[in-house]
Amino acid sequence: MSTPSMTTGTRSAPPDHPARLGAVLLVIVTAYLMVGVDSTVVNVALPDIQHDLDFSRTGLSWVLNAYTLAFGGLLLLGGRVGDILGRRRTLTAGVLLFAASSLLGGLAADSAWLLAARALQGVGAALTAPSTLALITTNFPDGPRRHHALGIYSSMAGIGASVGLVLGGMLTSWASWRWALLINVPIGAAVALALPRFVTETPRHAGKFDAAGALTGTAGMTSLVYAFIRVSEAGWSDSQAMLGFSTAAALLVAFTLVESRAPQPIMPLRLFSDRNRAGGYAGVLLLPAGMFGAFYFLTLISQQVLEYSPLRAGFAFLPMTLAMFTTVRFVPRLLPRFGAKPVLLTGMALLVVAAAWLWRLEPGDGYAAGLLGPLLLMGAGVGLSFMPLNATILARIEPHEAGAASGLLQTLQWLGGTLGLSVLVTVFGTVTRHASGTPAEVLTEGSARAFGVGALIAVTALLVCALVITGRRRPAA
Repeated sequence: MSTPSMTTGTRSAPPDHPARLGAVLLVIVTAYLMVGVDSTVVNVALPDIQHDLDFSRTGLSWVLNAYTLAFGGLLLLGGRVGDILGRRRTLTAGVLLFAASSLLGGLAADSAWLLAARALQGVGAALTAPSTLALITTNFPDGPRRHHALGIYSSMAGIGASVGLVLGGMLTSWASWRWALLINVPIGAAVALALPRFVTETPRHAGKFDAAGALTGTAGMTSLVYAFIRVSEAGWSDSQAMLGFSTAAALLVAFTLVESRAPQPIMPLRLFSDRNRAGGYAGVLLLPAGMFGAFYFLTLISQQVLEYSPLRAGFAFLPMTLAMFTTVRFVPRLLPRFGAKPVLLTGMALLVVAAAWLWRLEPGDGYAAGLLGPLLLMGAGVGLSFMPLNATILARIEPHEAGAASGLLQTLQWLGGTLGLSVLVTVFGTVTRHASGTPAEVLTEGSARAFGVGALIAVTALLVCALVITGRRRPAA
């Protein structure tokens, strides 16, 4: 464990005036909301991006993967940077990098330029997200005010993803897909200017950066995703794909060895020693694997098969959002009564049914017959699943490991979504290379097969959690 060291400068007392506390919360939540919105804001814009920058259907997934890979791969390292250099300083640097890379992405002239900018956005997000929660803890006095702030903060991830779909549709329809990125520039600049005025810095702690772990882990996941995307374009006999798989295996083995020996690892392997926590982490990894792919393919289907405008496509996801928020309101009451495991398995079962329903999708199915039901089930399933998973992972955790456990939870969630999307895109590419018919028929057939694999992933998540997580009840946090 690292020990606290002297903080440079004099720390002022946390502000206690309601108006200042409101300003602190607004600044911090806006920074976190930017990260959540950017995970989905380009989804609805993907067909326009594909047309303007000449992406292939399979290569288009890198617009999402470049961001989530860098974000998820560097999230734990970003938390350590905040510990050592100070949370406010790290958050300010992350927001500025995020805004600058958004400007670069909005000005992109070709696909490589855009992907590089999206990766830089992921680096900025990895510096931003871990510091926001710590700054709420240090800037709000313990008691009702902090609880209120944490409640608002906790809802921002879901709100951000939902707002991103609608906002992306609005900006793409009314202006250009480029504004889905450029809108971050003025918001990021305002947040960076407000941070030193309203937010109190946290103490610094002595420690070391686990650069080797961050490098091997991120490079290993990138190689694995590249290999899957390459297979989707060129088939399983492609030599570059096989090289990618081999490189990924070597790097991920090296990552495990580094983490087992590092004095301050970014992913403490001891967190997996508890059976329930290990099962929870497996669920957090597997659940987004099918969901990210569903968002990707449903966006393409709504615009290229149903011929929706970007704005209408964004609003098509609103039933899922409403179902999710409605369900989440009841989960805190269900957990003490039934326990985390029954609630979790119910949510996972709904996600399995939603994916299986999409598996049967046909080109002639309209929105009401083909998409509305699965979207409602997905929203309810997500609402029932993630809170019990979080409670299972953080139950009985030692206070000094709470930050590492939470950081690993976020990391696995992002990496699971990235890896899952690459697998589903591989299935899609393999099917569409040999499919015949109209473009809408080919797209629907490939997407339906991908949804089928997504259903298998959801079933795997359900079985792992059912068999690994015990049914012992725990008090809800």
